[in-house]
Parts: sequence; C-alpha cells; structure tokens
Amino acid sequence: MKAFVTGGTGFLGANVVRDLLERNIGVRALCRPTPSRGNLEGLDVEIVEGDLRDVQSLRRGMAGCELVFHVGALYSFWVRPPGLIYEVNVDGTRNVFDAALEEGIARVVYTSSVAALGLRDNGHPADETTATSLAEVVGDYKKTKYLAEQIALEYSAKLPIVIVNPSFPVGPWDAKPTPTGQTIVDFLNRKMPAYLDTGMNVVDAQDVALGHWLALEKGTVGERYILGGENVTMKGLLDLLAEITGLPSPRIRLPYTPILAMSYLNAGFCKLFPRITPRMTPETIRMSSHYMYFDPTKAVRELGFPQTPAKDALAKAVDWYGENGYVKN
Repeated sequence: MKAFVTGGTGFLGANVVRDLLERNIGVRALCRPTPSRGNLEGLDVEIVEGDLRDVQSLRRGMAGCELVFHVGALYSFWVRPPGLIYEVNVDGTRNVFDAALEEGIARVVYTSSVAALGLRDNGHPADETTATSLAEVVGDYKKTKYLAEQIALEYSAKLPIVIVNPSFPVGPWDAKPTPTGQTIVDFLNRKMPAYLDTGMNVVDAQDVALGHWLALEKGTVGERYILGGENVTMKGLLDLLAEITGLPSPRIRLPYTPILAMSYLNAGFCKLFPRITPRMTPETIRMSSHYMYFDPTKAVRELGFPQTPAKDALAKAVDWYGENGYVKN
C-alpha cells in the first residue's frame, strides 16, 4: 500500500510520514523544488517535485497510490503577497481533491485546523459542532483554513474524505518553527520576559500523526475530528516549561490594548520593509484575546485518539530544539 503526502517536509507532515513508514506504508511526498527537505533526510520516501497549485504534479504524485494525506498548507500569519496564502491553502486544496477524484484514490485524510472552528464566548472548550462564519474568522490564515474545510465538506459527497482538526501541536520536527514552537524557543533562549493572558489547547505532534492514521482507519467520511490535548493558559504553559527546564517563568502579564496598538505599528513598519517579518501581528494579538480551548472527546471516543499530557509533549519539544541547535545559551 502506498500513500501520497502533501506537506511532508513540514512539521506535522514529517511526523505523519514517519508514522506511515513505521506501519510499512510506502510514502510518496510532494516537495517544492526550493524548500529544505531536512525533515525527510535519510527516510525511504519517494520525492515528487511539484506544488499544490499545479494539478499535474499532484496527479503524478498520486498515480499508483491508494491513500492521500493532504497535510500541506501555508501556515503563517504574515504572507506577502497576501493572495498567495489563498492560492495555496484554498485553491491548492481543491486541486488535491480534483486530482484524487481523477486518480481514483480510495481514502483521503485532510488536515484542517481548529482555526476553522468557532470559539465559545464563555471560555468553555469548543467542539466540532461550534459554528463560525467567514465573517467571524480572524485573519487570512484562519479564513483560508475555514474556506478549505468547506471545500473538503463539499467534496466528501463524492470523495471519501475524513477531516482532522489539530489544535496547537508541539514536538519534534518543528523546523521553522511554528508560532507555538517559537514561543518555546523564545522561552529556552530567555526571550520571554512577559506574557499575554490567553490560553490554548496543547497536543503532542506525534499523537496528531497517529490521529491521522486513526482517522483513516476509523473515521467517518465527511466528519471532522479535533485532534487536541490539554487546555492550558499561556502562563500555565510557561510554568510547565519552567518545570521541565529549571528556567524561570515570566511573571509580568502584558496589557492587551497597548500590545495590539504596537502590533499595528510593527506590521506597518514591515510593510515598508518586505524582507522583515513582524514578531507580532494584529491578527495574532487579536486571537490572543480569546481562550482557544477545544474538546477532543469525539476523537478520543470514536478514533481512540491518545491524550499525552501537555508537560510530556512540551518536554519532547524542548529536547528536540535543544538537540537541533535552536537554544543559543
């Protein structure tokens, strides 16, 4: 059996590829010509050069495969030109599904995100039934994930697609790193003197990779499953990192309104100098005004999705960053 994986060089994709190889599933990975392929180095993976925007490369990659894991996406809160993130995340997702139909793929797992779900006003964890709309979704990244998930739901009537919605994964192979991973790296390098009052759902990246396989085996076509773990405040996450590392946890809580104003100034400055990426954007600060808590009960009950404690998942991330040169002191 062979699987075609998009986004295999990325954080979640690299973990999905490793999980598949451990199951003796042959893997063919879509890779753009330019990015680093370090996350796949030394693995028995067939590389197909291409792009989510190129349907022919997707068809070449899927030829002879039975399974597709569409993990690839542009995960960034600062993309220039802005239209690129829509081309990759929205149009690219439709291209994947069109190619899968043409190639007669038996099963597709689509990696959506909790970014495509709503949040509860009372701070209680949201689940797969928590509705939202495009108008309510904050920022281009979240809008593209919302739109792409709508496409997945539409195509599930004619293509066997199961949708998974990872929360905030942490762990090995976060090479860029992701925004959550950057928080960990900043803490390890003692660049986190203060924090915002927010919260998130922390999940082990290797659990998420397993969750993709569980969704393939046990998931219901057209259904979505939150691949989440433990809900923690930002202060709680930093305290866990302090316990793991022995480094001090910041005690200063930043006020929301001045930081939001600073983020607009930062973003405006970076628009004038396109090669500079802002450390914070209005989008990320606005998102932090909500506790982004999620309930993975459906995935636990229907898929058998594991629940690794946040502290254990963070410890894996700390070890990986330390072993791979991200810690400078």
